[in-house]
Amino acid sequence: MPWTTPSIKTFTPVATANEATHRQRTYREAIAEGLHDLLAKDPSVFIMGEGVDDASGVFGTTLGLVDTFGKDRIVDTPIAENGITGIAMGAAIKGMRPIFIHMRPDFLLISLDQLLNHAAKWSYMSNGQVPVPLTIRCIIGRGWGSAAQHSQSIQALLTHLPGLKVVMPATAYDAKGLLVAAVRDNNPVVIMEHRWLYDNPGYVPAELYEVPIGKALVCKKGQHLTIVATSMMVHEAMRAAEELKKANIEAEVLDMRSIKPWDKECVVTSVKKTGRLIIADTGHRYGGVAAEVAAEIAERCWDSLKAPIRRITMPECPVPAAASLEELYYPNYKDIIRTAQGLLP
Repeated sequence: MPWTTPSIKTFTPVATANEATHRQRTYREAIAEGLHDLLAKDPSVFIMGEGVDDASGVFGTTLGLVDTFGKDRIVDTPIAENGITGIAMGAAIKGMRPIFIHMRPDFLLISLDQLLNHAAKWSYMSNGQVPVPLTIRCIIGRGWGSAAQHSQSIQALLTHLPGLKVVMPATAYDAKGLLVAAVRDNNPVVIMEHRWLYDNPGYVPAELYEVPIGKALVCKKGQHLTIVATSMMVHEAMRAAEELKKANIEAEVLDMRSIKPWDKECVVTSVKKTGRLIIADTGHRYGGVAAEVAAEIAERCWDSLKAPIRRITMPECPVPAAASLEELYYPNYKDIIRTAQGLLP
């Protein structure tokens, strides 16, 4: 269910009615626009990955870039993720700003040695003298019966070791703004995009702009409970909030935007106001992002909590292939509504 990013002054520019109407872009178009403009403005930026120059253009996000910028800057790579990640890291260390694209996060697992053992640690081991401005895009989410080895949400795994930033844009505005922020950051950043969001439209400014990494967004204000969500679950949370409103339940919805680092103060402020917390994440429950948020809030807001913290995540089993099983497997707004109703007297 598409929705428009609220105009929050700190992070989202206030658009005129004309801008909001005519600068609508889909999530995929926002990414494509950001990539094009970054390449045009900064000669140190280049793109690499399997199929980045093919007819589908990585779900449409890299279409036409090879025609404009050539094969030296839009580099199709072999199926050798770990080695290519090492090349990307080397380029970053030498002053380039590579954007390495994995069409599935499952493929990213093969390159964890280079990413977590090297890219995430190089700046620390060099006492900050060697930055690693490496951006990695990967696409999470369900669809087409992609099953257990092509549908995983591995964000919690990536957040465990220090030195790596992880963001999960939920809107077209953030898809472009977080991309720009990631590419300009001097640390390695992983961007996790949900494939079900690619057709969602929203207001996207024409210029290059940054959404600060580590700052959450208050999508909807409320007083009865807080719903903290990531990626696609932000849209499910917004839909749940609209339904709950019909029962006079005002939910406050927060989009984490970034999960490493994450905006602890924003969540703490909301929970101290509402006294109730639901965390909705696209990953698994055990050792997941929802568990991290729950633990932090339990430590810092214990005296404010009026009910137990609840987590809504994927089940503890691999992703099924059948469409009928996918419907049962993935949580949605109905799960958020049932959980919210159980927290309120």
